[in-house]
Amino acid sequence: MIDAVTRLQEGVLGHDGSAEQESFSEEGLLEFPQYTRPVEFRGMRVPDVLRTGDHERIAAWRRLRAVERTRVRRRDLWQTRWQNQGAARDRTEHAD
Repeated sequence: MIDAVTRLQEGVLGHDGSAEQESFSEEGLLEFPQYTRPVEFRGMRVPDVLRTGDHERIAAWRRLRAVERTRVRRRDLWQTRWQNQGAARDRTEHAD
């Protein structure tokens, strides 16, 4: 509990946007996979896109992996998310 509350205090995480990129920070999605150095460890490699420095491509990769991870590991969240988006889209399309 202390950790959860402390993380929300300004300056604790070092970067203001850090708390926005954690598990469940985007409504209904699990967090994307995390990697660190070395580039290869026990036969597992850090995906090349994460080493490019291209922030847009990295963000897109993370988003895709979060969606995939949620679909595979938490089918309940996945179904709720896409049902809600479909309902919101239907309301928007029929608002005219």
